[in-house]
Amino acid sequence: HHLNTMSLLLGIGLLTCITSSGSAETSVFVLKGQDVRLNVQTNVQLKDVDVIFWKFNRSDNVVMYPRKVTFERYRGRAELIVGDFSLLLKNLQEEDSGLYDAVVSGINDRNVARYVLVVQEKVEPPVLTVNSVSSINGTCNVTVTCRGQNTSVTSSCNSSTCSQVGGESRGAETSTVPLLSVYVAGGSIICNHCNQVSWANDTKEIVELCPLKSGKTQTHKYLSPPAGSMSVCMLKIILVSVGLVIMISAVITVHIRHRFHYG
Repeated sequence: HHLNTMSLLLGIGLLTCITSSGSAETSVFVLKGQDVRLNVQTNVQLKDVDVIFWKFNRSDNVVMYPRKVTFERYRGRAELIVGDFSLLLKNLQEEDSGLYDAVVSGINDRNVARYVLVVQEKVEPPVLTVNSVSSINGTCNVTVTCRGQNTSVTSSCNSSTCSQVGGESRGAETSTVPLLSVYVAGGSIICNHCNQVSWANDTKEIVELCPLKSGKTQTHKYLSPPAGSMSVCMLKIILVSVGLVIMISAVITVHIRHRFHYG
């Protein structure tokens, strides 16, 4: 059951950040430090006078063939695969993000591939905080705040859904900005933080947050006590403990006096 729940959370976490592009360019998202291979998007047959170039942002030459050349800025980081004229980019960094074109230059120039490459870092793990728990006629409502990378979302959740009540969800399905979202799945409230190459979440199990009896209206605020203060629960425990010690001491004293008197 635990594995099924984790699989569900994994699937939802990834689906939340799936992206699609309707533009002429093909968007490619890559995790920082990884490699990527960009293929030509049409059949390429080089004639005697033809040269194929891969270009960055329409101005910087990355590689060319023939002669097989990797230009200085990209030496050790880029390679033309001669068999299919694809471009292999290695150990990508964020400054490598941009437009990559494959151009066959001869009597005329023609574009045979175009990609928008976006290099992203792993997202930071978010933090899910419970603000309050209330129960009205047996329905448990939990107010939570999800925080990640200088932004936050506050949502009101029940056992099946969450609705945003404050904060701002950064990012969108077609954006390069990380997306922060709160939802319910597998019996848990999930704070999900993701971009197109990574995701992380923090969860709270609803059953642990909602031990409230039905038929009553109750509200529990989750607030940190002031420094140096003592909770009511702790005070009760101390008073009961002191009372027990006094009772036991009294019993022992009576018992000793009784034995001394009749001994």
